[in-house]
Amino acid sequence: MFNTDIFDYRDPIYGLMVIVAFIFVASFITYTIGIYKERVSRKEYRKLLKRFELGTLKEDDYIHLYNTYNLPFDSIILLASSFLHKGENNKAISVYLALLELVNEPVKKEELLELLGKTYFKSGMLQRSKDIYLKILKFRPRNKNALRYLLLIFQNLKEYRRALEVLDALDEIEEDIEFERLYLIVLEVMDDSILSFEKKSTILYDKYLLDNKLERLVVSFLIKFNKELFWNNIEKFNYLNIIDTLWYLDFDDINWDKVSDINLLQEIYSAKGYISDKKDSNIFELNVLIATKNSTTKTAIDLNFEFICKSCKKNHPIYESRCPHCHEILTLKVEPKLGKSLSDMASFV
Repeated sequence: MFNTDIFDYRDPIYGLMVIVAFIFVASFITYTIGIYKERVSRKEYRKLLKRFELGTLKEDDYIHLYNTYNLPFDSIILLASSFLHKGENNKAISVYLALLELVNEPVKKEELLELLGKTYFKSGMLQRSKDIYLKILKFRPRNKNALRYLLLIFQNLKEYRRALEVLDALDEIEEDIEFERLYLIVLEVMDDSILSFEKKSTILYDKYLLDNKLERLVVSFLIKFNKELFWNNIEKFNYLNIIDTLWYLDFDDINWDKVSDINLLQEIYSAKGYISDKKDSNIFELNVLIATKNSTTKTAIDLNFEFICKSCKKNHPIYESRCPHCHEILTLKVEPKLGKSLSDMASFV
């Protein structure tokens, strides 16, 4: 009798088709469940990002993102940096510390430690920052960033001998450190409690003659502790580089015999109102002030100053020997500008 079934249930092809069908169904169910879970996760993730956009993301949320949603490490670091931009350094520190407990890869741990050390430094916690960078250097002694920040920390702590030791390490990895070494030696001389001011002044002036980039450091010291040496060698300095220092000198601290021989100094102090020798100046700001001093109409215009880093181009209201932004040394250039007098602003307040 003719069998109408195409395949018998004992037929090998029939069994193969059943297996294929089972695998297909199982795969489909697994795929469907995966899609569902992904949609739920995306929904929760979007909800969390919504909180981030509103500025209410907490420290624990970052760890939750990393653990639950496998958000990339770099993305977590980028999100955590939002705390730093808002000045919430302690929250950023909490994120870095928590991530350090979860991350196992040496490269990621090193990056986290660098960020943690940098944040401690910005927060003024120099001892903690120092400990972090020393820890990094134990397993990565040629880490340039760690060495650079350690140098800054030792300088701020006035541990100049240790800072010079760091420079030796940077020298070994072919960093150009000769001027920085001279700079630290000058700071060490200025901070020396044994040397007399007379001896310090002589050493500092000799260092300036070796490299005139030290001008601001040396002039500031001499104006404060050895005005006689400063005025006796006034011709050796660039007056425009130290115009703010010259401007703020009291009348009795000025050597008027020297001023009488130097045209630019006469212009500065005519603009200041100390003398009336000059009627104009090639420097716009000084020329305006001289004109106002010669006018019968009183004005509240005065000479103010800002400082622009020649390296990073950032503006700073006060002079610092190391740029607060890029940490380059002696790169701030003084720029005179007209503004309200400080006495006028004080009376207004």
